[in-house]
Amino acid sequence: MATVAETRALFRRADAVCFDVDSTVIREEGIDELAKFCGVGDAVTEMTRKAMGGSVSFTTALSERLSIIKCSREQVNKLITDHPPQLTAGIKELVEKLHQRNVKVFLISGGFRCIVEHVASQLDIPFHHVYANRLKFYFNGEYAGFDESQPTAESGGKGKVIGLLKERYGFKNVVMIGDGATDLEACPPASAFIGFGGNVVRQQVKEKASWYVTSFDELIQELEKI
Repeated sequence: MATVAETRALFRRADAVCFDVDSTVIREEGIDELAKFCGVGDAVTEMTRKAMGGSVSFTTALSERLSIIKCSREQVNKLITDHPPQLTAGIKELVEKLHQRNVKVFLISGGFRCIVEHVASQLDIPFHHVYANRLKFYFNGEYAGFDESQPTAESGGKGKVIGLLKERYGFKNVVMIGDGATDLEACPPASAFIGFGGNVVRQQVKEKASWYVTSFDELIQELEKI
């Protein structure tokens, strides 16, 4: 495992930085918010906790949670309108700093593209830099499942996306930042992983991350050293 000093150095010279979204870039877990909105919050929150702790496979957890929620297209749109995702303090400034340095920024999420695109637009991240799951709906707007062909729909999916990005863009140095087990798993192929505990602390991630931060200000200050 890389040391803290090595991880800091890799972050300062990254070609690309990939962020998890739920409980990292935004303060909440999108799927939990959707479940609450649809009146099945408690059942889904427990399943999310297991998935993020790494005790059940991500695909199983996603499928089971969605089969409980069964959200319609109208409910998803209303959630985004009535309860838009709340950005974590400091993320806007951090992304701006990375963009100023010509570092490519990507959002890689096990959440839903319709919600993650809303977040991306607030951070000036192009939609083709968004990797997330797609909900499927019948013509009448009722829930019809999710697109299982997306890499983010499977365990180890975030690592697959990073491998794909390295291949496509020729990135040598990709840093992954996130709060959960699925983010930790993405290194390798990510060159470095930074654990984020500003919204929720997951003990397994805190123990295994070579650099663990609780505020994006720590990352902003690291970039200002150069």
